[in-house]
Amino acid sequence: MDNPRMSTVPTAPSTPLAIASASAPAPIPPRQWDIFCRVIDNFGDIGVCWRLATQLAGQGQQVRLWVDDASALQWMAPEGCPGVEVRAWGSPVPAAHETPPDVMLEAFGCEIAPEFIAYSAYMASTTGQKPVWINLEYLSAEGYVERNHRLPSPILSGPAAGWTRWFFYPGFTAGTGGLLREPDLLERRNALDATAWRAAHAPLAAQAASAISDPCDASDVNTLDPQRWISLFCYEPPALPDLLAQCTKTPTHLLVTPGRATKAVYKAVGHLFNENGCQPLMDKRDLLSISYLPHCTQPAFDDMLWACDLNLVRGEDSLVRALWAGQALVWQIYPQHDNAHHDKLMAFLDWLKAPPSLRRFHAAWNGLDNTPLVMPDAVTLAEWTDCVQAARAQLLMQDNLVAQLWRFVREKR
Repeated sequence: MDNPRMSTVPTAPSTPLAIASASAPAPIPPRQWDIFCRVIDNFGDIGVCWRLATQLAGQGQQVRLWVDDASALQWMAPEGCPGVEVRAWGSPVPAAHETPPDVMLEAFGCEIAPEFIAYSAYMASTTGQKPVWINLEYLSAEGYVERNHRLPSPILSGPAAGWTRWFFYPGFTAGTGGLLREPDLLERRNALDATAWRAAHAPLAAQAASAISDPCDASDVNTLDPQRWISLFCYEPPALPDLLAQCTKTPTHLLVTPGRATKAVYKAVGHLFNENGCQPLMDKRDLLSISYLPHCTQPAFDDMLWACDLNLVRGEDSLVRALWAGQALVWQIYPQHDNAHHDKLMAFLDWLKAPPSLRRFHAAWNGLDNTPLVMPDAVTLAEWTDCVQAARAQLLMQDNLVAQLWRFVREKR
């Protein structure tokens, strides 16, 4: 790394955000939405479905969220959300006095329970009104997304024979279903005091550690005021040891999210859990300081992305949030055994118009080839940030996912 920059605290974005935040969503008539989610990645699947459910509820819709593992909501959304009812997968169908679905939305190809389909078919026979059945697909920038978006899939057998299930693809272009973006996101982004946030998240970690009775946590705490802030939400990137080694050469504060990212960093720096699960809240390696974060709510995760200079994210939900943050980002895509994720990553980088240095970093971070990982210097990091902000400005000119879903439901019902 040459000429590492003094960290510039992220500032409130300008024109495109102001334009988008000025247009409040038009009120929509209330409908009953039943959203179905099977969890593969606790943070991603349920995170997307919860954001979708709460944004619908925020516009006066009633939502039942059927999920097979809601445990992540205990820390992701501990206070719940008015208008959203979480129901365990396999629970009885709604009772006679409850509103039948106007919309059935299955997320990421999960199959709605046959009992619920039979219930919906029976209720439709009594009311004369079929629900709109939507299959919300995975996010991708590949060309097939625009071709398959809004395509019908006729139901040929069973109690719902003769109905149509519709493919609905989120995406990055005007020919797709768009991305989730809550109405007040941009106002919250503008209101964040990144300087105050940073001040609270390095020194306070030391204070928290000093209050822990077990000295193994407090011993490694430092209050270094680093020049560059990086968030880390990842799987097990092969280049993680290289990243950590290079960060020791430049004053850097690394915010490590809990779970797989924390375990990967522990392995890379040689930490071991003791028999009591003891772990440090912070660590120091030369010019690199590391904070190991607890689980946090979705708004708190956004705050972290907004306050950092570089966000290393994984999966789909955090990628979208990092795009809205408008800071430099690197995406670790969910790995697939047949390497199909390689094409998906390249398609995203093409859409992003990523400069060569960002493409090389993605290749190394995702283990696509033997490209060496090189941390960006000040000029390169600024180039990455400009790239993300240009992409965000383009996205802000498009309708968000909830607005497009509602327009689609109104068209089909």
